[in-house]
Amino acid sequence: MNTVTPIKPKAGKSSLGLENMGDLSSLLDAPTAADGTPSLLQLDLIDEDPGQPRKEKNKGYSKEKMEELENSIKARGVKTPISVRKNPNSPGRYIINHGARRVRASRNLGLKTIPYVLDEDYTRLDQIVENLQREDLNAMEIATIIGFALKEGIKKKDIAIAMGKSNTFVTMHTTLLDLPDYMSEIYHSGRCSDVTLIYELTMVGKKHPEELKVWLQDETMEEITRLPVKLFREYLAKKYGDNASGDSDVDNNSEVQNNDNQGLDSIKEKDEKQDDPAKFKKAIIKVYHNERDARLLVNRRPPSEGYAWLKYDDDGHEVEADLREVSLIAVIEG
Repeated sequence: MNTVTPIKPKAGKSSLGLENMGDLSSLLDAPTAADGTPSLLQLDLIDEDPGQPRKEKNKGYSKEKMEELENSIKARGVKTPISVRKNPNSPGRYIINHGARRVRASRNLGLKTIPYVLDEDYTRLDQIVENLQREDLNAMEIATIIGFALKEGIKKKDIAIAMGKSNTFVTMHTTLLDLPDYMSEIYHSGRCSDVTLIYELTMVGKKHPEELKVWLQDETMEEITRLPVKLFREYLAKKYGDNASGDSDVDNNSEVQNNDNQGLDSIKEKDEKQDDPAKFKKAIIKVYHNERDARLLVNRRPPSEGYAWLKYDDDGHEVEADLREVSLIAVIEG
């Protein structure tokens, strides 16, 4: 059986580990040598978890992001230890609990060892929570992780409690795993990445699939946003009854008041006549922060100059952000 010998890291490798900000592993105590330095594990004894929910096409694995991490490790070393457990199928080898990007980057640099913590109590739920609390997951990856947990027999309410989210958050994301083909195309094409809207439209589609398909074919609606969805649901509610539009408890917004009885088309025509074509009725400022798409909340007072509030597109979470770390993507009409 192979054994692992703790190795003292070379001097000069200590750092702030900025490439790993937000990684929950920073909350764990790494095994330490007598002088307080962490133990090292040989990289050739480490295997990636085949059940890792984080997919290759995740932005964190992009060439650019991996090069950034490699440059950081080259300059400062790996400060935050990875977490591993023993590989039950290969004695002497270890499976990554979390830290796969650090392992890959270290291997690309030709390093032989990496700081680690051995955690044999690491469960699938731990992995799920660890991955869900990352800031660079898109909505489909979150849904895939939740779906994986459900297959493992973990209940929705337990997933919600463990990740500090609502049951509704879990329910909405699981909807992404079983979308009708026409809704799947809408999501994957980028026309609508708002999970709440996808969920609401899916509920509408269960009652009125044909009308929804026709509505989605409107080529003038390049991006599906909340206002047109709300108007469409109002139109269906007027046409078929109070709950005919597939209303759900996830839509807590007040309904738009409109006395026009001629349906959605006349509502749109009325709005178009009143709008100045040279101006946005409502501007949405799309930005990029922490490897996630977001929107700038211009109506919320920032904590101080140089900061702003952002709302992530994938889960609706709102955060304060340093504007120096925010990239402007587009200004569109909402």
